This record gives sequence, structure tokens and C-alpha cells, in this order.
Amino acid sequence: MAVVATGFFDGVHRGHARVIDTLLAEASARGTESVVVTFWPHPRAVLRQDARSLGLLTSQEEKKRLLLDMGVSRVEVLEFNADFASWTAERYLSDYVRDTLGAEAVVLGYDNRLGSDLLLPDQSAALAGRLGLGAAVVPPEYFDSKEISSTRIRTALLEGRVEDAASMLGRPYMLRGAVVAGNRMGRTIGFPTANLRMYEPLKVLPAPGAYFTQACVQGRCYPSMTNIDHAGKTETHILGFDEDIYGLDLAVSFIRRLRDEIRFENFEALRARLEEDKRIILLSLREK
Repeated sequence: MAVVATGFFDGVHRGHARVIDTLLAEASARGTESVVVTFWPHPRAVLRQDARSLGLLTSQEEKKRLLLDMGVSRVEVLEFNADFASWTAERYLSDYVRDTLGAEAVVLGYDNRLGSDLLLPDQSAALAGRLGLGAAVVPPEYFDSKEISSTRIRTALLEGRVEDAASMLGRPYMLRGAVVAGNRMGRTIGFPTANLRMYEPLKVLPAPGAYFTQACVQGRCYPSMTNIDHAGKTETHILGFDEDIYGLDLAVSFIRRLRDEIRFENFEALRARLEEDKRIILLSLREK
């Protein structure tokens, strides 16, 4: 038997955390396991064919790891395809949630729409009751007096408001990928950079500009400065670090935006600005 929470859970943000807290409490009270059912790809990729314009806050693996770290017993990933998109809420709750997963209760977020009939959460809860399932609808979490949502977080990142995004996520926004070779220009002016090739190319990039970040490689984390250009190139200079990490896994977490992207007249002007960015970061670290 199980208690099941269902949804896409992109970002696993503070609103999702409230759903998971309810899931865990319900499962504990009933003495059953807690199961999260999520989907891949994003429904918009199937229904509207515009997943690239949507952007993701978490890769599938990141999402699963975050959910499991919260204490969820297991995560089930359903393929969202044209056939599954045709399922009504009743078919989904009865055939899959109740009969396949053996659920005795379901937990829904305040904005969770189920099935091809797009039932509202209260309607889905009533339907669950008729099918012999317990149901809980979880109210939203708020930031700046508005409901936290994946859409709000994406907007904040696209506007460079990484601190607001972190407040809604409950942690700094992170990009992860492999370090690949660049043009090595940064090394010639004393600021070698790690160029990031993301594992999930559909992840949202923060707005172009320079950021105070934290870079984690080989189990160690360092303060860093990251630049994102208008072409989406992501370069990170790791402070106090000068090791060869080509081909290694790098995770970059965004702490604060430093400035817009700037076009410099020469290398000397670029180096002076990078020194100022570095000074700001070091001062911020000393103030903590």
C-alpha cells in the first residue's frame, strides 16, 4: 500500500516541499510507503511541442535525487505521450494510482490539474473519494505575497533575479555539466575559466551577465564568478583554484547577480572589471 503525490515537480521548490511534507505525514500515519509519480517529458512537449521555450528548472535525475533526499520512499516516472495524454482523471486515479500502485490515498497540490479533463484539485479529491481513495489538497507557499510556482521561478531566472529564485526554490539555482575546452582567453589575463556543457540542455539559463556563484567539483566547493553571454555560453572562474578539470563534473550554484554583460574595449579593461567582481565577492564572503 502507498500514499501517492502526483505532478511534474519541476524545480522541487518550496511549494512542492509542502506537498512532500503532507505526503510523508500521511504515509507515516497510515504506515505505508510514500510514492511520488512524475512525468517525462514535460506535458507541454507533447501537447504544444514547445518544451524548448518552456525551459526546465531541474533535470530528471536532479528531480529524483531531491525528492528522495526529502525522504520519499520511491519516485515513479511515467512517459507522457499522446496515449497517456488522453487518459481521464478517473482512469489515471483508478487504473494507475489505485490499482497499479496500490494507493490508499493521494496528495494534490493547489494547482494540480488531473487528466485530459483537467479536473481542478477539489474535483480530483472528490473523484478520489468516490474511488475509495483518501485525498488531501495542499495549499500554496508564498513569496512576496504571491504563490510560488515553477513559472515564477523561471521568470525570476530569465530576469537575472537569482536571489528571488533561491528564495522560492529553498536553495540556490544550480547548473550542472561537464567542463569542456574553451578558447583559454581567460587564462591569458589571470582568470582561467571552466566552460560548462550542461547535461540537460533544456535547463533555464539565468539572464546574461556576471554572477557570484559557488562551484563544486570532485566533492569540494569554492566561491566562484560565472559569466553567461547572450549566446548561452557559461564560463566559471573558480577563486583560489587552478587545477585541470577538463571532462569532470561541475555544479555551479547562483548566489547573486553582480552586473549585466559588458562589451570591453580591450583585455586590460576586461581584467580590471574581473578584478572588481572578484573584490566584491571576497568582501561579501568576509561579511558573512
